[in-house]
Amino acid sequence: MLFVAISALLARFLSVENVERDADLALIQAQARGDVNGMLARLSGCRLSPSCVARVREDASNPRLRRAGAVKILSLKSSTAYAVGGATGKTRLAWTVIGKLPVVQCIEVRRTGNAIGGLTVTLLSLSAPIPNEADC
Repeated sequence: MLFVAISALLARFLSVENVERDADLALIQAQARGDVNGMLARLSGCRLSPSCVARVREDASNPRLRRAGAVKILSLKSSTAYAVGGATGKTRLAWTVIGKLPVVQCIEVRRTGNAIGGLTVTLLSLSAPIPNEADC
């Protein structure tokens, strides 16, 4: 029984990495489509901040970021990865659409909760593109 309980907690803890990746991908897909409302829906509290809404509108209309086709994540480095409890930090995300040059952006992520009660991933902000070799 102890083994099963520990295994279940470990699986729940490790699944949060997939939750963050899926949330990041959905945000970038909305951006690539130029979907302002889709981006705002995925960024917690963004609709309440005029500067955040302006940044989203700018990104959604940026010809370097608008791309037709399937978005592919090339690299994802999260500073909150494997946090046991809550944490807030930047995720460096490199992405592309096949046939286009890669784009690197930073996403501010907040994780709350714990492995027993459940972990939640919330996206807080998305940066403009940064140089390909830059850190967040």
